Amino acid sequence: MRYRIAGQSHRGAVRKSNQDVVDWRENDCGDQALLVVADGMGGYQGGEIASRLAVDAVVEALEPEISGPSRGKTGSSVRESLERAFALANERILSQRSEDPRLDKMGTTLVVAWAIDNKAHIAHMGDSRCYCLRGGQAVCLTRDDTVVQNMLEDGSITEADVPNVPFRNVLTRAVGTVEQVQPSYRVESLEKGDVLLLCSDGLTHSVPEAQWLEILRDSDGMERRVQALVEAGLANEAGDNVSVVLLTLEY
Repeated sequence: MRYRIAGQSHRGAVRKSNQDVVDWRENDCGDQALLVVADGMGGYQGGEIASRLAVDAVVEALEPEISGPSRGKTGSSVRESLERAFALANERILSQRSEDPRLDKMGTTLVVAWAIDNKAHIAHMGDSRCYCLRGGQAVCLTRDDTVVQNMLEDGSITEADVPNVPFRNVLTRAVGTVEQVQPSYRVESLEKGDVLLLCSDGLTHSVPEAQWLEILRDSDGMERRVQALVEAGLANEAGDNVSVVLLTLEY
């Protein structure tokens, strides 16, 4: 078994700066990998700082844990480690906010997938997403922490109404905006050929999910697949930063 991983972040077709940050790590044994995507908010400078602080904190907290073999890790211990990583990211952002009044509105989405053997442990806050691409379908493994998602679930609006909701990007949860964080968490079993896709909303708002599998089928190699998804977002004049990290499982 082995993982293949690639990722990329682009400022998009409209934005003048990139407030997204992506990162990934794989251990020498090849049985663990870490994928991270963050989409900052709070203005030009604040968003960039928040997303970078969050991703660096997650990598700092979890890279030592993925460096060794996977044996001995339990679902509960992995979840606790992910929660500690999110808490560290939150603490770092809150500390920076308290030191500079210009950054008092900054925060970030954060989605993390920790692959251990054939399982993906996924934690997230905000509206950056994790998908599993399998059998001709793109299945979203995360729930958006947004006002619009709440309205969809309580029946206030339908999917057709979403593009017309003026506050559709307002988050209900984000890292760095509250004293204590509690990320959503789930575990997904992976099969040969599965693709994990982590992305910011710059991709989901510019390229329909139904097109992703076709784009990936027409591209050779992980780096080229990531590039093709980003290019599709740019071709559709993505109004936000576009970030993608892909992982595929091979035997």
